[in-house]
Amino acid sequence: MELHIYDYSYISIFKDPVEFEQMSATPKVKIYHNPECGTSRNTLALIRNANIEPEVIEYLKNPPSKNELIQMIADAGLTVREAIRKNVDPYRDLELDLEVWTDDKLLNFMLQYPILINRPFVVTELGTRLSRPSELVLEILPLPQKGAFTKEDGEQVLDANGQRLK
Repeated sequence: MELHIYDYSYISIFKDPVEFEQMSATPKVKIYHNPECGTSRNTLALIRNANIEPEVIEYLKNPPSKNELIQMIADAGLTVREAIRKNVDPYRDLELDLEVWTDDKLLNFMLQYPILINRPFVVTELGTRLSRPSELVLEILPLPQKGAFTKEDGEQVLDANGQRLK
């Protein structure tokens, strides 16, 4: 005799197909995150304040592909030079401020030394932002903020209703 156990716990009945769509349509949000960066931590916290659990990519450990990086920079409306960090050793050591470097070469350096990628980049269905300052992420979040938010430095950004203070 064989015993078959079936798990039907995932089956739900909805009266309205829209209700099912709303339940299953979890917003897709991706953050290229550096946990050592306060701006990146604040941005991640703002995403979570909208009850969204993003895909967190620690880009120093798992850098984007060259095509992903090109797409993110373009979608954010930035130039390669605007997306590069200037206050880090590889920028100074390689003299990346010199105009001799092409965008393609700068991108290659960013992939070779991911610390050169400015952060945090956030990608949602509503757009892509380099969230500096962290509040820029609010422009592209698909769900509203759920309550007050104060940055790590004590600056209050949202009131108790999740509305911007500035």
